[in-house]
Amino acid sequence: MVLESAFARQFEKNIRNTIRKFDLISVDDKLLVAVSGGKDSTAILYVLKKLGYAVEAITIDVLIGNYTKQNLKNIKEFCKEQDIKLHIVSFREAYGSSLCHIVSLIKSKGWNLQSCTVCGVLRRYLVNFYARKLKAGKVVTGHNLDDEAQTFMMNLFKNKKEMNARLGPCPGIIRDSKFVPRIKPLYLTSEKDIEKYSKEMKFPVKYGRCPCAIDAYRNYIRNMLDNLEKDYPNIKQNIVKYLLNNLDQWKKEVLKQKGKLNACKKCKEPSRSEVCRACQLLGFVKKPN
Repeated sequence: MVLESAFARQFEKNIRNTIRKFDLISVDDKLLVAVSGGKDSTAILYVLKKLGYAVEAITIDVLIGNYTKQNLKNIKEFCKEQDIKLHIVSFREAYGSSLCHIVSLIKSKGWNLQSCTVCGVLRRYLVNFYARKLKAGKVVTGHNLDDEAQTFMMNLFKNKKEMNARLGPCPGIIRDSKFVPRIKPLYLTSEKDIEKYSKEMKFPVKYGRCPCAIDAYRNYIRNMLDNLEKDYPNIKQNIVKYLLNNLDQWKKEVLKQKGKLNACKKCKEPSRSEVCRACQLLGFVKKPN
């Protein structure tokens, strides 16, 4: 058993305060934590369990060789040790193939998309589907302060206000009974602090980035903010504060323009277009069982 330091206790207190500040969790919420085997999702799974919330975990195996094999082994070990129910869904089970094969097929059709984009769309699709099936009240993700600041700046530089309107500690714009709400309890927590906490608690996680994470644009923004932070220590916090100050107004503007959701004509999942993004990417998504 790890003896917690003052830092660890403050780390956990900060997460509890974030949950209260943004009213992220109700007492009777069943939480489904989307885990990858990395430090962020493992840390938030541990803290939520420690705080007494009803948690289960789900991991989507995208089949990236030894990287995902090791992550799957780590999260299985962790959930067994913490007595947390773990649901495992693989891309092969859901889509009939690995991420790399799916990406190669998409690119062969002339769609030049990053692996991270394809992976994100297809994983979110599965997590939402199974969260609904498991009757979860909220889906918890491991997105942190650094992630939010990076995404905001990426959208800002591309003039994508609508995309920034989807951010926040409880992301999304349009609510729908088929969308299980997502929350980010690590929203105000830095990546550096999460890594420090994870190492201090000796979590069985693999550090470093996914070998498929080669998004040059995000890497550029990440490095830019990290360098700026050396001279302006609160820059990431200030970016997120600016986002929060304007988020409600941006959501209202997008709602006026976009209207309500429809059902995807192929898979019947909620979508703003006739065909949801997952079905657009795959041509046809085999509905998970």
